[in-house]
Amino acid sequence: MSVTPLVVLDCDSTTIQDEVIELLADAAGTRERVAEVTERAMRGELDFAESLTERVATLRDTPDTVFAEAYARVRLSPGIRELVAAVHARGGKVGVVSGGFHEVLDPIAKDLGLDFWRANRLEIADGKLTGRTFGPVIDAEAKAVALAEWAAESDIPMSATMAIGDGANDLRMMEVAAIGVGYNAKPIVTEQADVSIADDLALAIPLLDRLS
Repeated sequence: MSVTPLVVLDCDSTTIQDEVIELLADAAGTRERVAEVTERAMRGELDFAESLTERVATLRDTPDTVFAEAYARVRLSPGIRELVAAVHARGGKVGVVSGGFHEVLDPIAKDLGLDFWRANRLEIADGKLTGRTFGPVIDAEAKAVALAEWAAESDIPMSATMAIGDGANDLRMMEVAAIGVGYNAKPIVTEQADVSIADDLALAIPLLDRLS
């Protein structure tokens, strides 16, 4: 008998093929500055919260119409609709937790029929971005907390949970889940993931049968 699963995915470069901050920066004309900060973060010079603060600061005074522009350019990852359908067919739930932003994740979640989603929020004043976020920062620990909360809320045991991600920021939630799946993952994630898949999220569907 199949179990009722909870599958939680990262958003950027996992659920979608893009990085939302880069789509916003493209529309704001600050792509180079954002790429610079991202590079420093990858070199370990900044932690996630610091890099988020610096990247969001580049968006200051950008009109909030930037969200619709960014969403129009989002490319869903191959197999995501099939994965969501397979989890729902088993009576399960799908969540996406993102170091990106609710303003772009909300319409993605609606489009995909997600059960849960959580991301950072951008502050807006007079129709423009202030260059700041507000509310809790969604970092690696917050992703793990979200997975555990959603499992508890759904009465799904942790033994029936799967986490899918590509970056170091996803390792904590992959650690707490019963199965951690690296998707087109960075080397550090491939090393620590229980399973690695590439290019098609539907490849995670057979892994649902391993959950208990």
